[in-house]
Amino acid sequence: MSIGKRIVECVPNFSEGRNPEIIRQITSEIEKVKGVRLLDVDPGEATNRTVVTFVGEPEAVVEAAFQAVRKAGQVIDMRQHHGAHPRMGATDVLPLIPVSGITLEECAELARALARRIADELRIPCYCYEAAAFTPERRNLAVCREGEYEALPKKLSAPGKGADFGNRPYDEDIARTGCTVVGARDFLIAVNFNLNTTSTRRANAIAFDVREKGRPRREGNPIIGKPMKDAEGHPIMIPGTLKCTKAIGWYIDEYGIAQVSMNITNINVTPLHVAFDEVSRCATNRGIRVTGTEIVGLIPKRTLIEAGKYFLEKQHRSTGIPEADIIDIAIHSLGLSDLKPFNPREKVIEFLLEDTNKKPRLVDLTTRGFAEETSRESPAPGGGTISAYMGALGAALGTMVANLSAHKAGWDERWKEFSDSADEGQQLMEELLHLVDEDTAAFNRIMAAFGMPKSTEEEKALRSAAIQAATLYATEVPLRTMKTASRVFALCRRMAEKGNPNSISDAGVGALAARAAVLGAGLNVKINAASLKDRSKAEALIAEADQLIQAANAAEQEILHIVNKELRS
Repeated sequence: MSIGKRIVECVPNFSEGRNPEIIRQITSEIEKVKGVRLLDVDPGEATNRTVVTFVGEPEAVVEAAFQAVRKAGQVIDMRQHHGAHPRMGATDVLPLIPVSGITLEECAELARALARRIADELRIPCYCYEAAAFTPERRNLAVCREGEYEALPKKLSAPGKGADFGNRPYDEDIARTGCTVVGARDFLIAVNFNLNTTSTRRANAIAFDVREKGRPRREGNPIIGKPMKDAEGHPIMIPGTLKCTKAIGWYIDEYGIAQVSMNITNINVTPLHVAFDEVSRCATNRGIRVTGTEIVGLIPKRTLIEAGKYFLEKQHRSTGIPEADIIDIAIHSLGLSDLKPFNPREKVIEFLLEDTNKKPRLVDLTTRGFAEETSRESPAPGGGTISAYMGALGAALGTMVANLSAHKAGWDERWKEFSDSADEGQQLMEELLHLVDEDTAAFNRIMAAFGMPKSTEEEKALRSAAIQAATLYATEVPLRTMKTASRVFALCRRMAEKGNPNSISDAGVGALAARAAVLGAGLNVKINAASLKDRSKAEALIAEADQLIQAANAAEQEILHIVNKELRS
């Protein structure tokens, strides 16, 4: 079960880079939308263009994008616009980018709906590009923007050249706003690989080795020979080794080193760690070493998680370790702190989105703080919350045995077996930790329902329905805890039978904790079900809980039998 948020990034480009007040008016519209975080505003005077980056949940991002387009159409007059960058609208290009919990295809649907709304409500014609394109050729932004703003009068009336939404003959409104290109694309990572050389030529050679475009094929000498061309006069290229990458070599005065500067345009095809290893391989072939990596801009958390797991697997180490540890492995393996300290809290989108002002979760408390919070006179956190935490501890113990087994001397060939078990245990632990706070939230929902007004018959009916709905939810949450904790037994049994024998007692304690979780959550199911008016539903929930309790008792006894037998031998 994934409990992460759905996060989308939006990087609109506005045709104004010289007037700070106009830029501020546009970005203020973005900041007004709840659930959106404005991360970067990058104006360019020569281009007369501002690139804005903001992130949030999909619906909020789409709304913020729409409001920004509306304001840009009001404050930017394309009839007066001049700049070095290609453009054809006040909001020139508007991509939606999946960060986590959402697919590129879903972003494409959001982009098309946004383009339609912009055209219908703001009367700004919209083209759709990249993953949102309706035709293969329009996947290319340059095709959509062909001829730029100056070509719009002819383009909008030409067959096959008009906008996908809101197409109409050129008029004064279009003259002012131009057209907008809306689309969806994969996350782009801008990265520089640091080299132990000052040679731009050698850095370029490595860049040509790896970039998808590759290098021109030459006659005779591969370096200074005449570039070869095909029958149509196009250069014949030798492709590089990394798909979806663009790269060049350059020298950086600030650091006194050469770098391979790369854009990874599809991290699903070429993840960062794959690019790092391939650049390192090609550098080694040329007598050069990659000393580290510099991330430009922001990255999604999964980039570091995937990299950390990749390097752990190369070492035949378990990947079933806490997320923070995996990120540390990625930072050290990629050399992200080579030039300056790398702080994931400042570079990872998901961390930047965390609300630092929100009340801490129970699971964020210290162990003492958790115990003290439980001991207070307030009824929550209570038995259901403690049961979920007991289950999390049981999963953690089973995971610990798996990790110790994966790293046991002489068991190297079995590392993957135990790593898979540790991954399973980490997932169970995360689900149960989520239920720690979910159980308390369910209780608070009941209290909120009891606090509803009851002055009129209508208010009484609404209050009664809310109490019943909240009570049902408060019964279902501990049942989820029971089901999740029940899955811990299989992990603990596997570790008791096959894991590191020096830790077999830990597998036994994990089983004890899992049983306590199931039985404790079962008590909460029963006490909450007693308040349900729908007795058939209540009895069905209690019956399911009783079955889980019976199975938990049997599983615990089987595991303890295995443990005690081993301890006596």
